[in-house]
Amino acid sequence: MTQQTHSVGIHTVPHVLDEHTIASLQRIVTPHLSDNLQRQVGVVGLKRYNKTGKLVGTALTVKTRPGDNLFIYKAMTLLKKGHVLVVDAGGELSNACVGEIMKKYLQQQGCAGLIVDGAIRDVAAFEQDSFPCYARGNVHRGPYKDGPGAINVPVSIGGQVINPGDVIVADEDGIVAFAPDLTEALIKAGNAHAEKEARIMDEISSGSVEQSWLQSVLKAKGL
Repeated sequence: MTQQTHSVGIHTVPHVLDEHTIASLQRIVTPHLSDNLQRQVGVVGLKRYNKTGKLVGTALTVKTRPGDNLFIYKAMTLLKKGHVLVVDAGGELSNACVGEIMKKYLQQQGCAGLIVDGAIRDVAAFEQDSFPCYARGNVHRGPYKDGPGAINVPVSIGGQVINPGDVIVADEDGIVAFAPDLTEALIKAGNAHAEKEARIMDEISSGSVEQSWLQSVLKAKGL
């Protein structure tokens, strides 16, 4: 009988973002990115476990059987500084697939953050740290290590398909993911969006009841 190999489901590790691009995205909040992606994309339904810190990086994806972390272990040995470990665990909360020990290893390897559509455990360790972590939920029951799984394949995370190499930006408002070729345009649009909102804030600070940003919307809708 031929022994089954696990390497079949392991694909090329994506290149990470350059430092300049990371710094540019660090200054843009996720709502401004989301608004410039037609407000129809982005991960929903996951909880942010870190209390501080922003996540910007490149998706290294894992698809695993719910409650099993064998292929997450393998992916951890492949990631480079700047990768975000993005795990599709089927949204299942019966068994955690990541905990404090794995978190510490990821940090030591320069992982930019962790996204799990599934469960984590050792919640206090994540809440007391700035290491970015988003998960569907948490449970004390630990994982199995049997597989199957795949690394660097398209995964479904909170209603969005994330491809290996996609850009990930996440903060207190949630997670946005997009293809690398959109990055330059989104940085430009996000900065313009921030400048527009700054002008609106200044207008509000004037104390005037008549506000151009407000009246323009109402007038356009016949109100």
